[in-house]
Amino acid sequence: MLPLNPILPDDVQALRDTLPVKPAADTLTGRFVTLRPTDLERDAEVLYQISNGSALDINGKHIPAYDADEMIWRFMFSGPFESSEGMRAYMKGQVDAPNGLAYTVVNNVSGQVVGVINYLNNAPKDLKIELGSIWYSPIAQRTHTNLEATYLTLKHAFGLGYRRLEWKCHSLNERSRKSALRMGFSYEGTQDAHMIVKGRNRDTAWFRILADEWPSVQARQEALLAQ
Repeated sequence: MLPLNPILPDDVQALRDTLPVKPAADTLTGRFVTLRPTDLERDAEVLYQISNGSALDINGKHIPAYDADEMIWRFMFSGPFESSEGMRAYMKGQVDAPNGLAYTVVNNVSGQVVGVINYLNNAPKDLKIELGSIWYSPIAQRTHTNLEATYLTLKHAFGLGYRRLEWKCHSLNERSRKSALRMGFSYEGTQDAHMIVKGRNRDTAWFRILADEWPSVQARQEALLAQ
């Protein structure tokens, strides 16, 4: 007889029936950023303004006009957008996702909206969830924003009892791949011809952190945040 893995403990089995498919809309607060569930009436216009390539002046920091496709949207499923209505339509799909939760990322010092991070493809029956559709304005790139937003979402999800957190990106997105590895995700492989995005083939690189890996990854991320 072929061997089987052991039956999981009762407390793990119970979690599969108690975690909601639509993640609870909890606000997550850190030292540098706060993650608040996206409200389209409040957030759509400002998200457009910080990501459309226009020059930015926020809290004494100046970002000249930039290529929004190159800096933000090239490997995303949509964008750049010609109007806030386009941003609103794009974000509505994430806000309304039955198995996901969109967060607007806010800088704690300036109070400025700086980007978006999502829980995606929530599968409580398997105790796994994905982080994705992540983007930040150039005003926040090369700061602690992405690291702490990722840290907060990982800490929250593992605290709820998830066993697996996934991170996927376009195989050509070197910035995302390096970010995942730097933060302690493990590369699992590339799924060829996974999707067609913006009329082009997308091979998808898969990364993950497991619950038993989280304590060491957490310490690593906290050390990076302290730098």
